[in-house]
Amino acid sequence: MNQLQKYTWLIDTIRRAGKISHKDLSDRWSRNKDFSDGQGLHRATFNRWRDAIYEQFSIMIDCQKVGGYLYYISNPEDIDEDKLKKWMLDSFAVGNIIGENLSLKGRILVDEIPSGRDHLTTILEAMKENRVVNISYRPFKKEHSYSFPIEPYCVKLFDNRWYVLGHNNRDEIKIYGLDRMENVEPTETLFKLPKDFDATEYFATKFGVVIGYDVKPVRIVIRANEDHKHYLKSLPLHHSQRLIEDYGEYADFELYLSPTYDFIMKLLHVGAMIEVVSPTSLRKKMKGWISDMYELYKND
Repeated sequence: MNQLQKYTWLIDTIRRAGKISHKDLSDRWSRNKDFSDGQGLHRATFNRWRDAIYEQFSIMIDCQKVGGYLYYISNPEDIDEDKLKKWMLDSFAVGNIIGENLSLKGRILVDEIPSGRDHLTTILEAMKENRVVNISYRPFKKEHSYSFPIEPYCVKLFDNRWYVLGHNNRDEIKIYGLDRMENVEPTETLFKLPKDFDATEYFATKFGVVIGYDVKPVRIVIRANEDHKHYLKSLPLHHSQRLIEDYGEYADFELYLSPTYDFIMKLLHVGAMIEVVSPTSLRKKMKGWISDMYELYKND
């Protein structure tokens, strides 16, 4: 277990407990024998971790002295409101939990992310220094890769694949899948990230990673049947999703985004459990895709 895993274990344990004594923390740590060798969490070690957690994550672990010296996170909003920090801590927490239960490895199933970890590391390091990288890229429909430089603006994880948004040597801002990169090399050339670039804002009205410059964002109303409405409530399709009304047998939701083909594919994924109510143009697109699908099976 490395130091980062130890810090995230401590953060997650306190988050889940709400408030917890040092004795209880030490007992829980000692029970994780794969990590602690059965040893307790010494107070001096605990205090060093507290300081490191504040320095690295700006997360404050304070002590409530009234009622028995209980430790708690005094600024939970710094986690809840920081999407990346929350995702990272949750990911590490899940990793720690699985690490504690490796004896169940035949009963814990996960999906593989087909993106090169080495490429992600190289790109993130280049992003820190605003450094141009040369990539060897092979699109799915091409037999050979081709090489060119990009200025890496941001990375995004979508549908179990990592992507980088970059400004290329043809003065285009495009998205590239890391799983289609055969090589990534940092260069000596530096670039200036545009002052008005905001990654969250850039993708605010986009679904997934299809940029679709010619597809404008619109208000979309979808209707989910009784079986599927609960899935949309618990895991929205898009951050803009809002419940209009739940009618019992179905529920209507509104979204504001660009209806690119990956969004249409997502809707088709659940079949007749979702209906596009508006706009009419999107209903017609859905009808066209469904008609094409019907043509494939009509003679069966």
